[in-house]
Amino acid sequence: MEIVISTSALKWFQDEVELKKGDMVKFFPKVYGNSPVQEGFSLGFTVDNYPIDIIVKVEAEGLLFYIEERDLWFFNGHNLHVDYNEKTEEVEYSYTKATK
Repeated sequence: MEIVISTSALKWFQDEVELKKGDMVKFFPKVYGNSPVQEGFSLGFTVDNYPIDIIVKVEAEGLLFYIEERDLWFFNGHNLHVDYNEKTEEVEYSYTKATK
């Protein structure tokens, strides 16, 4: 499994969330909503510089984006792609089946 952060999503995190070099962003399942990989759950994020058990991570411009082992079930064998939607002015998530 991997996390892919687009350049436009990275810029959104830097500008809107005001992340600075060294900050960490955790992606995690939320108990409401829907996603293409889990019915009844959606994906959220939080700035969390105290990870417990990182299982997947990607670093971009000094920022670390990660998923903890306990949340891996949510992705159901899919990679996470994070992009920025100009119309909604929000980040959006898409998922592709992991090949590994």
